[in-house]
Amino acid sequence: MGKTGAQPGSKGINVCPHCGAHLSPWQQVLLSVDRALMCKNCWYRIVLDSADETQHGEHDDSLNPKDGNK
Repeated sequence: MGKTGAQPGSKGINVCPHCGAHLSPWQQVLLSVDRALMCKNCWYRIVLDSADETQHGEHDDSLNPKDGNK
C-alpha cells in the first residue's frame, strides 16, 4: 500500500492519508467525483490533484497572479 492509501492496481484512495481511517465506498465515490473530501475521523481535507491538468512541478498562476490586481 502506498503513501496515499491506494491499493495496488486501483486509482482511488481507500484511507485518509492523515489518520489512516478507512473511507467508505460512498466516500470514495464522492472523492472521485468532487476531488475533495473531509475525513470524518480527523477532519483532514483530502484533495486529489489531477496530473492530467498540470504537469508535476508546474503551478497554476491564474489563482495567484504575481502582479496583483491592478
